Amino acid sequence: MKYLCFAFFMYLSAGALQAQDSTAVRRDTTISPSTTDATDLLAGLGDSTEAKPDLLPHKMIFTQRAFWGPKGLLRSMNIAPLTPEGRAHELKVRRTMLIAHQIGGFVTLAGFIAQGIIGAKLYNAKGQDYVDTKKWHERSAAFINVTYGTTLLLSLTAPPPVVGARKGFTTIKLHKYLAIVHLTGMVATNVLAHMIDENPSLKPYHRAAAYTTFGAYAASILAITF
Repeated sequence: MKYLCFAFFMYLSAGALQAQDSTAVRRDTTISPSTTDATDLLAGLGDSTEAKPDLLPHKMIFTQRAFWGPKGLLRSMNIAPLTPEGRAHELKVRRTMLIAHQIGGFVTLAGFIAQGIIGAKLYNAKGQDYVDTKKWHERSAAFINVTYGTTLLLSLTAPPPVVGARKGFTTIKLHKYLAIVHLTGMVATNVLAHMIDENPSLKPYHRAAAYTTFGAYAASILAITF
């Protein structure tokens, strides 16, 4: 079941790389959710003498389309009507979710650091110390899996932006490319962790996957922080 969850996250993240250019609070859009309210949005969308701009971007990942698309679940249930006022509110919801995504990213990063310390101790532990350390290693891994998955879902299910990203290479795109690397590493690390008991020779590969995951994850955080 864990493997299926990680594979599902991998599929979602790969789709996000092609369809959306924001997994963090965006710095490369021309509209800032923090300063956009219903009046501002209506000013750009409400002129009846001109062609009405689209309220939604043309490209959305399927999780966003499932909830926020023209025929999405929230539209069909009339929870989030597709109106200029509604979209202005969605931008604020989007910003809140992506801020939570960033906070979750730092919490997960702290978990990675703690896991690295525990993991290093585990490799040299023996006897009862090994048993006790392994329990903490497993608990830390479970914590990271939960925070990592939650952080990912906050990004993938946030309401879509109004405008697309700037053309060319941006730090947001770098953040997304690194996300593919550390998501792959997360899957590999967890799979190898469950195989080590039966095949201890896999420990070096597990450690290499863990270090790669941590490196890519830390770099993705730095890419949108500085």
